[in-house]
Amino acid sequence: MALLFSLILTICIRPGFLASPSRVRLVGGPHRCEGRVEVEQKGQWGTVCADGWDKNEVAVLCRELGCGDANGTPSGYLYEPPAEKTQEVLIQEIRCTGTEDTLAQCEQEAAYDCSHDEDAGASCENSESSFSPVPENVRLADGPGHCKGRIEVKHQDQWYSVCQAGWNLRATKVVCRQLGCGRAVLTQKRCHKPAQGQRPIWLSQMSCSGREATLQDCPSGPWGSNSCNHDEDTWVECEDAFALRLVGGDKLCSGRLEVLHRGVWGSVCDDGWGAKEDQVVCKQLGCGQSLSPSFKDRKSHGPGVGRIWLDDVRCSGEEQTLEQCQHRFWGYHDCTHQEDVAVICSEEYPGVLHA
Repeated sequence: MALLFSLILTICIRPGFLASPSRVRLVGGPHRCEGRVEVEQKGQWGTVCADGWDKNEVAVLCRELGCGDANGTPSGYLYEPPAEKTQEVLIQEIRCTGTEDTLAQCEQEAAYDCSHDEDAGASCENSESSFSPVPENVRLADGPGHCKGRIEVKHQDQWYSVCQAGWNLRATKVVCRQLGCGRAVLTQKRCHKPAQGQRPIWLSQMSCSGREATLQDCPSGPWGSNSCNHDEDTWVECEDAFALRLVGGDKLCSGRLEVLHRGVWGSVCDDGWGAKEDQVVCKQLGCGQSLSPSFKDRKSHGPGVGRIWLDDVRCSGEEQTLEQCQHRFWGYHDCTHQEDVAVICSEEYPGVLHA
């Protein structure tokens, strides 16, 4: 038995090249080039254990973040606020030669025995000439609602207008997600006179991939200068966030799925609908897990009436809300109400857990 345990332990912790994190960041520091090391895997951010963490690894991290040379290897535990207890330590050890361009190119070992007291930290050189500010917040100003307006970002208690030279559709997607709105539908590179701002102009270009959860997660370029004026303020529009409900069931967490758009409730077509989409709906409603109902159970809630709002919805299962999933434009479908989606979740009422 002892031999078997030793063999299993060896297999579990044997170093190897793991599925590399898609992104890395430093949090809790005075600027984006110093702080506790965090990596993203499968849509979740987690920390890195300090086992073997030294100047070689920090040099690669600083290079990846565009932060110059390595300056030190402080403990990640020192940075406030500390990591949440629920946040995972994702990597036990990273081993770099110091010549790699990204941490993903270094040898990595999955975490098996590490607490947040041992989180890795990093400090990179960061002079004023290469200072890259990180926006603290974002809003859409002077629009007809929460999800449309002129982009403004906040830094050190000051709001800034954003010039067309410092923005793109990928950044707009992130803003729409951060504000709890729907999909990005418009990035207009010039505001009409009544919507032009009077604030200072943001002089750092955001480099978003479009997959980030918030604008703070996007790398930002050095603070520079440009010739922008408020004629070039950027206007964006996101789809409005939509509410969900399950109707026709014997409890609030089961029934035919309906979404609210432009003040009208409508159904969702089941083309391509499956377990991942069910799970996102149950998650958004606070109804626990999907029970993966049978075709017969789904159809027991009957067809809807009125509008069919969504079709060809595709989720990865990692989304927090259905509006983050891919889908056709509102109202475009090739369905009848006989194809309406129904969802059955594990809880009876939203947000109520049972022993």
